[in-house]
Amino acid sequence: MPEPQTRLFPPSHGVPNNPSLPVLIYKGALPADAGAMEAHIGANGWDCRWRDGIFDFHHFHSTAHEALAIARGHARVRLGGEDGAEVALHAGDVLVLPAGTGHMCLEASDDFLVVGAYPPGQDYEIEKPDEALTDRRLATIARVPLPSADPVGGRSGALVRLWKA
Repeated sequence: MPEPQTRLFPPSHGVPNNPSLPVLIYKGALPADAGAMEAHIGANGWDCRWRDGIFDFHHFHSTAHEALAIARGHARVRLGGEDGAEVALHAGDVLVLPAGTGHMCLEASDDFLVVGAYPPGQDYEIEKPDEALTDRRLATIARVPLPSADPVGGRSGALVRLWKA
């Protein structure tokens, strides 16, 4: 099991990010096949809910953690809002975004396909940056329960260790 890269982002222009949980970036962690990814992530207790791309505007989810598994193609994605970082993603990579983490697609190949997954019982809302709401959103983020397993590594995955789930 590959060890993920980790990134922690402070609030950025109305994107709250997550003050205590790092983003996990798994490079080449899973087979580049949507069905195989859904089976693997589902076996680790996460609910795969959609197949699509990543929105081309800054957004985040204050009420849910999110796993984005790249099933096909490649993209450049900005994480953490305007002051965040650009990440290159390729088929087989998996991002695990703690609640509140801003993300947007900057550029993607025509065949880019993502599998989106969430811990059981967590529903996401698509939220846009708003500095006036940052404190309220940070309070919501703090109440989101930690998942009991990593979508890539299960109960022995890095998320359990790094997020102290």
